[in-house]
Amino acid sequence: MDTAQIRHALAPAEGEALWFFGTLLTVKAAAAQTGGRFALVEQVGPGGVATPWHTQPADDESFYVLEGEMTFWLGDEPPFRAAAGAFVHIPAGVPHAFRVESATARYLDLTTAQHERFMRAAGEPARAPAPPPPGPPDMDKVMEAARQYGVDILGPPPDSGH
Repeated sequence: MDTAQIRHALAPAEGEALWFFGTLLTVKAAAAQTGGRFALVEQVGPGGVATPWHTQPADDESFYVLEGEMTFWLGDEPPFRAAAGAFVHIPAGVPHAFRVESATARYLDLTTAQHERFMRAAGEPARAPAPPPPGPPDMDKVMEAARQYGVDILGPPPDSGH
């Protein structure tokens, strides 16, 4: 086996960067580099940023909090407060959402090739040091990406007052 074809290594600041739901998402291992087995992204989000209540019927997703604090909502379970070092696994089909509770949070998201494609389709290329796009995400774009890549948006983030 030619190890040059399977080797993939990035320095801390390396990787393709996208603005995604108010976070800076950096692709650390794209599905193309893992033989389609998984995708690993690092995200940095400001306090208060939250995902909508959603599910991925065909895609597992796991989070590891590196810095900061987040709240996760998973199905009918009580909210889970996750500090640095916490791990959260979300099986395919479980409705979920999360919100950054600290000033910022940095976390890893281990997911599937299909969910990586959703993130790319719903996101915008990030060009450092430019700030994120103003305002909320383009929900028409997000909904189209969700339809195309198997994400069901169920409603606003929990505790959002909507």
